[in-house]
This record gives sequence, C-alpha cells and structure tokens, in this order.
Amino acid sequence: MHAKLKVPFEYSNKNEFHEKLIEWIGDVLYDILPEHGYEVRDEQIFTAFQIGDAFCEQKVHLAEAGLGTGKTFAYLLSAIPYARFTGKPVVISCASPALQEQLAAQSGDIHKLSKLLGLEVDARMAKDPRQYVCDVRANESIEDFGEVPEEVEEWVKETTRGERSEIPTVTDKVWKKISWNESMSCESCQNRGYCKLVRAREYYRATQDLIIVDHETFFHDLWTREEKIANGHMPILPEYSAVIFDEGHKIMLPAAMQAGQQLIKEEIEAMIASLEDIQGARDALHTTTAALEEALDDFFEIAQESVVTGENKGRLTVEINDALLRAASVLRAGLDQVLMELQIEQELYLESIPTSLLEGYEGQMENAIRGLAQLGKNKGQDAIAWIEQRDDSFCVVPRDLTKMLDQALYSKLLPAIFSSATLSNEGDFDYFVRMMGLKSPSKSTIGSPFNMEEQVRISFVPELENRIEQLITVLKNNGGRALILTRSLSEVGKIRQYLKGEALPFEVLYEDEGDRGHLVRRFKEEETSVLVGSDFWEGIDVPGDALTLVVIWQLPFPKLDPLIEAQRKAAKEQGLDPVVTVDYPEMGLQLKQGCGRLIRTEEDKGQIIFIDEVLGTPWEKIVRGALPKDAIIE
Repeated sequence: MHAKLKVPFEYSNKNEFHEKLIEWIGDVLYDILPEHGYEVRDEQIFTAFQIGDAFCEQKVHLAEAGLGTGKTFAYLLSAIPYARFTGKPVVISCASPALQEQLAAQSGDIHKLSKLLGLEVDARMAKDPRQYVCDVRANESIEDFGEVPEEVEEWVKETTRGERSEIPTVTDKVWKKISWNESMSCESCQNRGYCKLVRAREYYRATQDLIIVDHETFFHDLWTREEKIANGHMPILPEYSAVIFDEGHKIMLPAAMQAGQQLIKEEIEAMIASLEDIQGARDALHTTTAALEEALDDFFEIAQESVVTGENKGRLTVEINDALLRAASVLRAGLDQVLMELQIEQELYLESIPTSLLEGYEGQMENAIRGLAQLGKNKGQDAIAWIEQRDDSFCVVPRDLTKMLDQALYSKLLPAIFSSATLSNEGDFDYFVRMMGLKSPSKSTIGSPFNMEEQVRISFVPELENRIEQLITVLKNNGGRALILTRSLSEVGKIRQYLKGEALPFEVLYEDEGDRGHLVRRFKEEETSVLVGSDFWEGIDVPGDALTLVVIWQLPFPKLDPLIEAQRKAAKEQGLDPVVTVDYPEMGLQLKQGCGRLIRTEEDKGQIIFIDEVLGTPWEKIVRGALPKDAIIE
C-alpha cells in the first residue's frame, strides 16, 4: 500500500470516520492517482466528496456527472471504506448484466482501483438466478424426455458454475427447460443446498466489500426480502450497508416489473397442453383445463381489444375496464380450480410429468393468480397494465411505486446513491425526485470535463419544409459518419423510403434490419456508414471518426407508454400540467442521452444538428438545457 495512504477502515467513531474518509478521498485523487498518470479532475473530486458526505450522513444522494468525469472511481472511494467501517457489503446495482461484467472484470474500474491503491477489494457478482442451470430440471429433461441437445447434455454434466454464459449457443427454448424457474420452490427441492445457484449465492453472500448486481435482481430481492425473512428463508442478497444505482435513471421499469406479474399466454397454453396429455387423469382435471383454456383466450382477446391506440412497438397501454376485470375474474377462478385439482391427487401424475415440472406449473399459476388479483384490486385503480409487444404477454404492475420504495428502501436510512449523467434538466432534479418519490435528497451535478467549446458545434435547421433534402445535404457534407435519431421505428421506415432512390456514397444501416448489437458493430467498422434508429439514444459507445455527426430527426417526446401515462395521471391529480411536468423533462433527459453519443473521448469532435422544430417553441429552453455545456451554437 502507498506510504501516504491512511485508509479509514478501522475507525469506530462515525464523525472521525467521516473526517478521515474525506481526507482519504482527497489523498487518492490529488496525490496517489496522479502519480500513476491520472489527471486531476475537479469534476471527479467534487462528485467524490459529495458522495462521501452522503454515505457518512446516510442520505439519498443524486450524483449527476457528465461523461469522462470518472464517476465510478468517485463512488468506489466511499463504497469500499464504508463497507469495511460497517462490516457489511455495499451493493452496486447496474443497468444491465453487461455493465455488471464490465465493472467487475479484470479490466474494470474495481480491479484497476484496487491495484493502484494496493488494496485487496473483495467484489463479487450476484447474477440473475435465471442465468443458472437447475440440476433437477436439467436431469429430468435429459433422462425422462430427451429434450436437450447432446452438446448441452454434456455441458450439464461437466459444468461447475452452471452459468448460461458458458454455453452461449443454447437457444432460449432449450434454456427454459433446464434453467432456474422462479415458479418452483427451492426450499422444498430434493437438491436444496447442493445446486449451482445455491453455491453461487453462498459465494457472493460472503462478500466483504462490494456485491455487483443488475437492477432486476436488486428489486427482486427488495420486494421479496421481508416476506422471505418472515418465513424463515434467506433473501437473495445478504444484509448490506448501502446501495449505489449506477445508471440510476434506468430503474423504474425493472422496479415495476419485479413488483408486478407477467402472464405469457404461450407459456400458459404449453402448461395446459401438458396437463391435458396426462395419462389416466381424472375427468375433473380435463374439464377444468378445458375451461381454463377458454378463459385464457377470452382474457387475452379482451386485453387486445382494450389496448389504447398508440405506438406499434414496445409496451401498449391497456385500459382497465369492466370487461377486462370480468375476464380476469373468470381466468383467476379457472386457475384456482386447476391448481386445486392438481393438488388433490398430484401423486397420480408423477409418471407422466416430473415433480419439478408440476411444481413449476403450480408456481406459474400462483404467480398468475397474484397478478390477476393485483389487476382487480380497487377495480383496477391501483394497477397499470400493458401488452408487451415482443412476446404478446400481459403485464400488471402497481400504479404507485413511490410508497413501496419509501417503505422498503428510503425508510431504512441506508445511504442510497443514484449515479448517472442524466438525472436533471439543467440542474433541476424535480422530475426525477417526483418520479422516485424522494423527499429531501442531497444533490450534486457536474458537467463533462471535455472541452465542449472546442469539440462540439450545434445547429438548428431553420426551414423544415424540405427536411429530407436538409438531411441528405448534411449527410453528404459530413461524408456519412452519422447517427440519425428518431422517435419511432415507423419513422425509421419513412427515412428509408426517402433515401431509397438516393445515390449516397456511404452505407445506411437501419435499426429494423438486424440485431441492435450487430448493427452497432457494423457502424463502428464501416467508418463512413450512417446508422438510423429510434433505440440508439443511449447505451452505444462509438468513439473516433466513425461518429462525427448526430442528427436529431425528431425530439424524443415520450411515447404512449403505460408508465409515462401513470405519471401524467398522477401529475393531473396533483393539479400540475402533465405536458410541462412529465413530457418536457422526460424529453430533455432522453435528449441529453442522445447528445451524449457524440463525444466519448477528449479527442472526439463533431456536430449535433436538429431537423425538428425547436426555435421559438415552448420546449426550446428544455432543448437548450439538454445540450453539452459550452458547446458552440451556430
């Protein structure tokens, strides 16, 4: 360890720990890291001190820091000492498994920092349980049904970790047959305590410093934690001392999904077909499964008829009306009846269906019953429902998550850090604070350390009558190398039609033509290419000459989305204008992300051009507030 470094791990007095922590953060950022070639960044130091104060004062803190700030080091410098001071690990919740891997990898920031400081940092990943094979289900699928390809069968026999990442070629269909199933009760499993998921949990439960999870896993634990403990079961995560939400602006959907239920018609139909094939089953079971199948068809038909007209991709808002509630009640009764019939004489079916599958069916039905009960509570006033377009599933979640967050998280008085480059609109955090149900969080905001005045030029196209001609002109002038951002896939299709007859000297890639990751890789490799999409506002990193122009074809006003609709409704109930208090700030945060695609390193340079109505509009101020600070507007 560095001679100058006095790590504040052993102080028992809270005030003394606070004082020494801030001193240590300063030593690291002003002295130790510069000795290893890192530059002193005032933005990083400011953010790190603010986070340090929030940890020691056990606050909820909103840490907004622009690209290149080094916000990961900024929060790690408090997280590691705080974990050792309290004797409990700090949880870092990431927006995706890929970011989890990136943070915890040998080349990631945790390993880099521990090496620079000469510290042995104990950081372990807690992955989504669905990423692990279930030994019982896998063996039954192999031995009894022969439903697993030979290479997967060999892998099941040889693997010690049982993670899906070890066998990336396995299809979703096969993986569903052999992976952990949340509908099954692990507490009653014959392999309890010996399976790979349990071993994985035992491994990360022993973490001293940091547990790296994804948002879905964190909220699965948060919403089920108290019930599991009350029933004498271990929660998914061990007791922790604080939580950091990396990319904290992306937690509402996973929080909602983990608090609600998803009914997948195809999966329920597969369960019904399997039950109907049971040899020697009593007539009562056949009668009830036939009734369930009819109720299922009716429910999904009415759900589709109740869809509010809107976007043709993603989540389609479902109006919770009397017809839907009646169909839900009938479906719930049908599920109850089949569940009862299965439990009456379950032992009769063991030769036709393995125990694990029957338990899975029971859990699946119980989850669906809970979801339908949630839908019907208070005549649907307490729920949000939608159809998920990618699999035609029906989702129902609580309308108000803020009370749940307060009860399960904020009231525990644990430090909770929301870290992101987009939490505010020009320093105004009101929208995020209201959306998350926060009362008095501390806040810090700092821009990017990059020289935006030298690196970015911004222009607004004044004449919008000839938008496509304007687009072609700017693309040709830039030699391609552009990202065109739209609001919807239908608009992507329109741009393709517009450009169809143009002889452009570069390749144009469209979002609906292939896998998103594949398209981004081609965009990087084909340096003069153009990428057009509605789903590239965030999460893509293309530094260098492959991206020197971002075209805002449409401002990202929020789509007709059930979660946004719930926020609009809540704003109206509070006497607020939903356009001003929801639509404008939501658009501003998304636009800030889109503009952030342009400059990824201190060497990057480029333009942001708006070919949509901005100047003189009520939302012009919001747009200007989302632009890179100090960038030149031409």
